[in-house]
This record gives sequence, C-alpha cells and structure tokens, in this order.
Amino acid sequence: MDTVTVTESARRYLGQLVQKQDVEGMGVRLFVTQPGTRHAETCLAYCPPHEVVPSDEQLDMGEFPLYIDHNSITFLEEAVVDFQEDQTGGQLTIKAPNAKVPQVSADAPLSERLNYVLQSEVNPSLAAHGGEVSLVELTDDNVAVLRFGGGCQGCAAVSLTLKQGVERTLKEQLPEISGIEDVTDHSYRENAYY
Repeated sequence: MDTVTVTESARRYLGQLVQKQDVEGMGVRLFVTQPGTRHAETCLAYCPPHEVVPSDEQLDMGEFPLYIDHNSITFLEEAVVDFQEDQTGGQLTIKAPNAKVPQVSADAPLSERLNYVLQSEVNPSLAAHGGEVSLVELTDDNVAVLRFGGGCQGCAAVSLTLKQGVERTLKEQLPEISGIEDVTDHSYRENAYY
C-alpha cells in the first residue's frame, strides 16, 4: 500500500519512540476507529510482535515496521503522517481525508459522491464553528436536500454559508447538482454560532 505517506521527519520521530520501548521487533500500527462515520479517528499505536495481525499491510520504515490495519486501508487512502518540530518539541499529525467517508469513484452514484464532498470538504470547514451539514435526500431532479446541525443550526449566517460555501463547493465538484434546499429548523438557536 503506497497511498499512506510517512514523512522523513515522522519516520525519525517514530523511530526514536520505538527505540525507547526497548522491545525487539517493536513496530507501529496505523488504524482508524469508527471508520466511515463522523466520529472516525485516525490513530497510531505501538505494535509489539505478538500483537501483529496477519491481515495487516506491512510497510518497512527502516528503523521499524509500520502495520496498516486491513479494515482501515480504504479509509487511509491519501493519508499523511508528519512531524513538525517546534519550541516545545514538536507535533505528530495524521491527516486522513478519507477516514470519515471512503473515497468514491467518479462513476459512483451522485448521492455517494455528494456525501463524500460534504464529509471530506464541507464539514471540516464547518467544524471550526462547531457545525456540520448532512444529506437528507437527493431528489429526482438532483436537488440536494440538506440539514445543518451543531453551531450551524439557528446561526444567523447560515444562508450565507449555504449559498457562498456549501452550494458553491457542491456545484464546483458536482456540476450535475441542480440546486440546494435547506430543511433545517433554524428557529432552534441554543448552540448557534452567531
């Protein structure tokens, strides 16, 4: 599996951590918990030899083996593991754009492609304000019926977000979308961002 990228700085950092464990054959395991859901989390864990799962994909990182959980492979397409040094030591990051929803092919049904764009491009932006949007249905004439939640429900700026953010992104990515309809009850404003 060559679709997971581990930067050189991440390899060095992880290699140092593995060496400190002082366990012969110690590796690192990359996996996604709750893959394909909005609660998906991409994780790294130490993997001693007795915990290696035979179906895992193994990559040689030089100083240690990296094991990729077999059930997470689809969700780890295009993942990048990186380490950035800073004044406090540094930060290890894992970016896995397909963890919450697996990448779909160009010939997948429109509803699957639309859901992928919502989960991989739109919702990460809305998450900064505690919001999210989900597909309720796709009508026969390709109108995407959406429902906002979290900080977007009841937000005074939701019409701007819908037209300039969500609708523009969806129409750029999926030109066959004929329109967007919001069915959210915006009168409920308890956790609204604005």
